[in-house]
Amino acid sequence: MPPRPRHHVVVVAYEGLALFEFGMAAEIFGEVRYDISPHWYRFSAANIQPRPVRAPGGVTITTDGGIELLAEADTIIIPGWPPEDREHPVRAALVAAHARGARLVSICTGSFLLASAGLLDGRRATTHWRHMDRMVAEYPAIRVVRDVLYLDDGSILTSAGGASGVDLCLHLVRQDYGGAIANMVARRLVVAAHRGGDQRQFVERPLPRDHEAGRLGRLMDDVRAGLDDPWTVASMAARAGMSRRTLVRRFNEATGLPPAEWLRLERIGRARELLETSAAPIEEIARLAGFGTAAALRHHFARQLDVTPTRYRQHFGHTHA
Repeated sequence: MPPRPRHHVVVVAYEGLALFEFGMAAEIFGEVRYDISPHWYRFSAANIQPRPVRAPGGVTITTDGGIELLAEADTIIIPGWPPEDREHPVRAALVAAHARGARLVSICTGSFLLASAGLLDGRRATTHWRHMDRMVAEYPAIRVVRDVLYLDDGSILTSAGGASGVDLCLHLVRQDYGGAIANMVARRLVVAAHRGGDQRQFVERPLPRDHEAGRLGRLMDDVRAGLDDPWTVASMAARAGMSRRTLVRRFNEATGLPPAEWLRLERIGRARELLETSAAPIEEIARLAGFGTAAALRHHFARQLDVTPTRYRQHFGHTHA
């Protein structure tokens, strides 16, 4: 039997290339990880212009080929893009790639290239918060979603600011290789194993006062260490040594979320981790994550992720190929 072809990820390289976004894609998909999987990605950089690629800081990028690489890619990543460039000829290659089933991924303002090609019309998409109003004004056919880290709209995925590209790239690894392997990659990068795409891009609020910040941090650590305990806002306030009103106010300042919502998301995160990495029954996962019953877990999972825990495990669990 011939060996299984490796999934080919091609990143777009252009004049003024966004090095941070390019680098994260190269690190996650281009680093040789055969110890993790013998069928790890094949990675290429495609120069989409007739001259060498220059990036900020006097950096020149040596690529693996030209625009023709997009015709053989399984996944194409656009690491940023000048929003004002709406006429680049690479748009036709992206349209052709999408038509044949390639997965298209934008990081930060890379979504503007997809938008100018008409590929986001009628779809949900996001971009960096600084350029959100521009996208809404210039591309009214796009269902622009604010305050998310990334959006998975099937064959086209978009992310917000640069660092959220890491979350989106790890999400792709989860899709392709399962949660356990995505977590291994995250550990090697020393980044959060999973931040859901629906988290806010930024919290435009002051940090809590110094003497309260320490108490909030300890409280969060205590809650995460005992998610199966029957936490309430009142018990969290008591543990932090604050009034309930003060806790709610300081929690919102620090995280942009009420404490009850933060607790719910932490429990969903724990449930996701257990579904990805263990074979524990759904009832046991519900207990360990603090939901108490499988019915409660299913309710909150469907509300947050629009999928059942069982379906999530089938797609992202440790047996996923």
